[in-house]
Amino acid sequence: MRQTATSTIAGRMLTATCLVCVGILTVAYCNAQNLDVVFVPTPRETVDRMLQVTEVGSQDYVIDLGSGDGRIAIAAGRLGAKALGVDLDPARIQDAQANAKRAGVTDRVSFRQQNLFETDLSPATVLTMYLLPSINVKLRPKILDLRPGTRVVSHDFTMDDWKSDLTETTNWRIHMWIVPARVAGKWQVRAGNRAFDVTIEQTYQEFRGTASMDGRTQTLRNTRLRAATVEFTVDIDGQAATLRGVVIGDRMQGRSAGGTEWSATRS
Repeated sequence: MRQTATSTIAGRMLTATCLVCVGILTVAYCNAQNLDVVFVPTPRETVDRMLQVTEVGSQDYVIDLGSGDGRIAIAAGRLGAKALGVDLDPARIQDAQANAKRAGVTDRVSFRQQNLFETDLSPATVLTMYLLPSINVKLRPKILDLRPGTRVVSHDFTMDDWKSDLTETTNWRIHMWIVPARVAGKWQVRAGNRAFDVTIEQTYQEFRGTASMDGRTQTLRNTRLRAATVEFTVDIDGQAATLRGVVIGDRMQGRSAGGTEWSATRS
């Protein structure tokens, strides 16, 4: 019994020592390659779900940041999408290219050894990532500059105070955002034959504001922003009018719930 206990303790000590050595070697490798994130593969079922919630299809261009062995970009390619995987580790890029070749998707999927902060994200319709929370936050300004409607999905980690549009934590932990249009500022609105001013403050996909009409100020109600689709309710001549429309740069246009055309210009 004493010998068995001693052997068990020795085995545990050896295992712990091996784990410490692996950790030291991993950190040393990452430091040598100037890597921000250690490669940890996303489980296959999580990859599938990330692409499902972002509705990836043949019309999409997917950019995967920290692409590792290429599994997310390759899975997107199998769905008919074009995809680019970005990673700073040359060994991971080599693995990903070999995996893409085996999967038969090299006509749609490519990989680039590049710092993700220097990567042009503007072509993306879908952005996927499995990075550290601090890196997600550093990327956030670039992500918010993407075209409204771009879908962003992260395995495990959030983007701090930018609330996700969808979070799933039962069988996996993923967070999905839809890049909102920028609506903050002062707007001159015309709805039918009425004109008034609207001032909007925005926090990511949420906004609040006021409308000034006939010398009176009122709070916008029922505000909603999803991608480039905007909606709010304001009283016009004593009647509640819900204005729905789309944001196109410094313009909004649409119809009210009652069918009246409306438009707005940012001043």
